[in-house]
Amino acid sequence: MKNQLEQLTGKQLAEVDRQFSLYSSGAVEIIPEEELKHKIAKSVLIKKPLKIKLGLDPSAPDVHLGHTVVLNKLRQFQDNGHVIQLIIGDFTGKIGDPTGKSIARKQLTNEEVQHNAQTYFQQFSKVIQMEEVELHYNSKWHSKLHFEDVINLAGKITVARLMERDDFEERLALKKPISLHEFFYPLMQGYDSVILENDIELGGTDQHFNILMGRHFQEKFGKEKQVAILMPLLEGLDGVEKMSKSKNNYIGIDELPNNIYGKAMSIPDELMLKYFELVTDFSPDQIQTLQHDLKNNILHPRDAKMLLGRTIVRMYHDQQAAEEAELRFKSIFQKRELPTDIPTVHWQGSRSITVIDLLIVLDLLGSKSEARRMIQNGGIKMNGEKILDIHAVIIIADDLIIQVGKRIYRKLKCN
Repeated sequence: MKNQLEQLTGKQLAEVDRQFSLYSSGAVEIIPEEELKHKIAKSVLIKKPLKIKLGLDPSAPDVHLGHTVVLNKLRQFQDNGHVIQLIIGDFTGKIGDPTGKSIARKQLTNEEVQHNAQTYFQQFSKVIQMEEVELHYNSKWHSKLHFEDVINLAGKITVARLMERDDFEERLALKKPISLHEFFYPLMQGYDSVILENDIELGGTDQHFNILMGRHFQEKFGKEKQVAILMPLLEGLDGVEKMSKSKNNYIGIDELPNNIYGKAMSIPDELMLKYFELVTDFSPDQIQTLQHDLKNNILHPRDAKMLLGRTIVRMYHDQQAAEEAELRFKSIFQKRELPTDIPTVHWQGSRSITVIDLLIVLDLLGSKSEARRMIQNGGIKMNGEKILDIHAVIIIADDLIIQVGKRIYRKLKCN
């Protein structure tokens, strides 16, 4: 490998450095960094694309910006001519990845896996060129293994190594059950890398253990070991928790332009640069310029956030939608005008109802505890007036306008 590096021309070395800098940008850890550089150099020298693996167990098919952190990194490899290998865990998905779980994960049916996989493909096409992706279903090789093959595979790793996983270790300490089949998940994910002979595997930091299993088993089977690129987990709109639909702190890539833009404007200022780096198509040089301009008060944080909102909408819709979403946001929130397209709800219930029950009935918030918090934080308005009493009773009237947070409106019509 070193001899190959020495064979590179100055122009080729510059290309290696460019790609290495691009792929390293935003990554939490590359294991090991030097091997990544060697793999890029070999690819440049012999003009052979690298094979980049991303494994998916399609258990939750709604894609949000947190998922695109890894997808954007895949796109960078794809833009440079490398091959993306998407592994659909139709076999491993029936077991369920135990990562971060205090109990065994629900096992998926064939129908659920197939449906979720198709939903993934539709949404992924907004980020990467799906027609150029290698699609693999790991049942193709896992379902053909005999029990003797499974025993041989298990014999290539120790129980002590498996117990290094934080979630297994914690469950054992708390005397919570660990089913034997859960130990096989990282083994099978590692075996995927053996079959595909991929050069690099991408994943979030929560996949650290599983991805290193690929390196382990490739070595055990006499293959060239993959490099692990671990990407950060993106904090959601609350700035604290990992972006998640269940925590209602997410931006979905299939959401309407106005929703995406409005949500982007609520991203905490301290996370703006991280979002630019991880979920937009900005280059490292552009991000460095943004950082410089913000630090030196050349660019106002509000203007940077508006640029972020426009960029995200443009990426998942188009430029016109981005401009229209920004104009709408300015007219509503900067000029304090009400939107002209407030959804109307025809009310057929009682003419008096507690504010919490009203929010739940209209499905504006997911739980009574969430509604209480929103009220206490001043996030609920009725006809423009804040409701601060969690026990308040609302008198239902025609054209009553309910506002939740900065972006959600409903108008009631009485039948």
